Amino acid sequence: MNYPLWQLGFPGGLLIALIAVVHVFVSHFAVGGGAYLVLLERKANRDNDAGLLDYVRRHSKFFALLTLVFGAVTGVGIWFTIGLVSPEATSSLIHTFVWGWAIEWVFFFVEITAALVYAYGWDRLDRASHMAVGWVYFVAAWASLFIINGIITYMLTPGRWLQNHEFWSGFFNPTYWPSLVIRTGMAVVLAGMFGLITGPGLASPVRERVLRYAGSWIVLGTLFLVLPARWYFADFPAEAKTYFAFLLPSMRRVIDLGVAAAALSLILALVFAIAKPAWLRAPVVAVILLCGFVVMGTGEYTREVARKPFVIGNYIYSNDLRVANLPHIDEAGFAATAKWMDRQPSDPLREGRQIFAIQCGACHSVNGYRAMAPRAHGWDPAFAADALQHLPLMRGTMSPFAGNQQDRVAVATFLASLSPTGSEQAATAAELGRQVFQQRCAMCHTLKRKFRPLDLGGTDADSIDGMLQQLDSLNPEMPSFHGTEAERKALAVFLQSGATAN
Repeated sequence: MNYPLWQLGFPGGLLIALIAVVHVFVSHFAVGGGAYLVLLERKANRDNDAGLLDYVRRHSKFFALLTLVFGAVTGVGIWFTIGLVSPEATSSLIHTFVWGWAIEWVFFFVEITAALVYAYGWDRLDRASHMAVGWVYFVAAWASLFIINGIITYMLTPGRWLQNHEFWSGFFNPTYWPSLVIRTGMAVVLAGMFGLITGPGLASPVRERVLRYAGSWIVLGTLFLVLPARWYFADFPAEAKTYFAFLLPSMRRVIDLGVAAAALSLILALVFAIAKPAWLRAPVVAVILLCGFVVMGTGEYTREVARKPFVIGNYIYSNDLRVANLPHIDEAGFAATAKWMDRQPSDPLREGRQIFAIQCGACHSVNGYRAMAPRAHGWDPAFAADALQHLPLMRGTMSPFAGNQQDRVAVATFLASLSPTGSEQAATAAELGRQVFQQRCAMCHTLKRKFRPLDLGGTDADSIDGMLQQLDSLNPEMPSFHGTEAERKALAVFLQSGATAN
């Protein structure tokens, strides 16, 4: 809140995700690929296999170019974007884990140096020294993963750090060990997948040996993805488990997509790399790599969603506001405490637009990704202001609104201005009722589904109409009904009808 706002026109978190998923895809290959190279080199030396050794030499240059250039550039891109999108959270991570970052950067320096020496030392080092450099690289790369994993999992489950603020309590948090096993398994899988890129161009019989070797890495690594998955999800925050099951059923589909991609890559590796390597062609390799990217992407997406509404669990919200600061902001007002707002109290629409950008822009845009214009369709300022007081109830993944009544009115004025026409003219009362349900109820309730169902088929419309007139009395967490009498009665009939569609 106390940093200048970087306005992109779309949520900055989306930009971070696009860069981060590509980076972790390559960086995990950088870990597993190191072990892949040195173990394959040892096998070639042991068997005096000149063809296999030549393959390792060529693969090491491909490996160094991809991981050191592309991986490093995307890594810098992550730091650049998180510093601009979430400066408060980035500052907190640096201060909390300053020595962890320092250790990781030392390992990263060793990793870069060893990779370059390994790739370009084939004709300059004896066999024993060259393999020693390879092992130095792998140990440094995995140690870098060991450190980064502690910081990433801390953001999801800070654990006892919230009480004692001790480094090791945050580092070895509840999800640390299962995440480390899964990420190590993913590194092994990707080492095999990228081995399939450079293997098909070899001549037989080296080609078959390399492809079978790479395929075995995919099979072995997949076991390390599947077996600890329940352990990992068992340590997720309780609220994340709840809204994965009910509030966000789409997350089940995301997880299923990741599982399907892992299964498909496993089957393709067994058939085309291990059983029939002669059948392997570029399109199959592309599908296997795509499956690996999907597995990585769905895993990272699941972890990110599980953190909501926080960027650091129970410490900093997704909009970069610290949990401990909310009482002061609610009392003093958001506009009065935000240092980088252009305050014009006489213009609530302008003020509301700025508060929306600061508090909501991390996840929502006006007309783009997770757009608010269609969501606010039909809202009037009174309803919008009332709804802003109940954001966590409406969606467990949403941060609470920070500010006083004046701030809420300003943001409500802005939200109502996004769709000023109100309810469209409906042809029938049933269509009007459905429309009102979508505009004023569907953000919190379903009709026949699992999450907060409104199955009132056995209640007459007049009784439901009476309930709608005293919602805040029935439940203080519910906004009052702010529609017209015709809209209210149409909604009552719609709910009484026991309709099955949202």
